[in-house]
Amino acid sequence: MTTIVWLAFLFAVVGAVAYVVTIFNGLVALKNDIAKSWSNIDILLKQRHDELSKLLDVCKGYMSFERDTLQKITQARSMFQQAATVDQKAQADQSMTTALRGLFAVAENYPDLKANNDFMQLQKRITELENQIADRREFYNDSVNTFNTRIQQLPDTFVASFMSLKPSPLFKGEEADKADVSMSFGAAAN
Repeated sequence: MTTIVWLAFLFAVVGAVAYVVTIFNGLVALKNDIAKSWSNIDILLKQRHDELSKLLDVCKGYMSFERDTLQKITQARSMFQQAATVDQKAQADQSMTTALRGLFAVAENYPDLKANNDFMQLQKRITELENQIADRREFYNDSVNTFNTRIQQLPDTFVASFMSLKPSPLFKGEEADKADVSMSFGAAAN
């Protein structure tokens, strides 16, 4: 009888340890998914950054009177280059997205620029990158949400506190990105 009690106790201990290890490994996997998903965003941001220098070169000849728009893109590129943390890169990304929207809106007033094959190809490529970045942001937020939920639920919260895990921030859009876009066709009609 004593052997059965010891085996039952040993089985319970081994089961509890296996359960804790499973929780630990799951939390590590989620933490790594967040890092991987941000890295995927970072790769696309780098590609967009590389394409922007080409786009700026094409636009400079046509948009000599739109220095403000080009300057905003240049500042956003510089901000991205100097960004070291995820938060700084997210902020730089938001600035770049806003600047690009402005550039593409202003480009509507330049028929010669819109007819330029290089501009059209670069605009298409950057638009594709923007769509991919949006998809990756969604995956990042899904990963963060799953992670944050897990580290706050029982019994995972005990393992998470042992691992010193803290909630990760979600990627949030700027208020300017949620505002209506004003469209003016007055300059294009001339």
